[in-house]
Amino acid sequence: MSPHYLTKEGLEKLKSELEDLKKNKLPGIIERIARAKELGDLSENAEYQDAKDEQGFITGQIVEIENLIKKAEIIEKDHNKNVVTVGCTIKVRCEDRDHEYTITGSNEADPTNGLISNESPLGRAFLGCKAGDKVTVRIPKGEMECEILEIK
Repeated sequence: MSPHYLTKEGLEKLKSELEDLKKNKLPGIIERIARAKELGDLSENAEYQDAKDEQGFITGQIVEIENLIKKAEIIEKDHNKNVVTVGCTIKVRCEDRDHEYTITGSNEADPTNGLISNESPLGRAFLGCKAGDKVTVRIPKGEMECEILEIK
């Protein structure tokens, strides 16, 4: 079972989402199913079918979030600043443009805001590198050369 990297905030967000699903959304769906059953013939009851489908979806979300929480490994703020690890913020130069990225777990990745997953091509290429290292990153349009300028 591979770890799922999360910040403390990300873990709390998942726990909150799980609680909402279990305490609010799932009971609401169960109530809808009960009301739909009262309408009679279930084989042609669209309300019942919709509610059952939604129940399956919500149950799937609950299982997925529970698994993420079970596999969670918290990203520590204090990390080795000599080597790129999950949780590091790095300054890199790729194709003559400087960028700043924070390496996160896949659940918290948001590339448009500089948060890249440790499982992404960029994230995988940077992990284990040191300041001054140059890496070649495979991207959809070919390859890109990057140099790690700083690890924060």
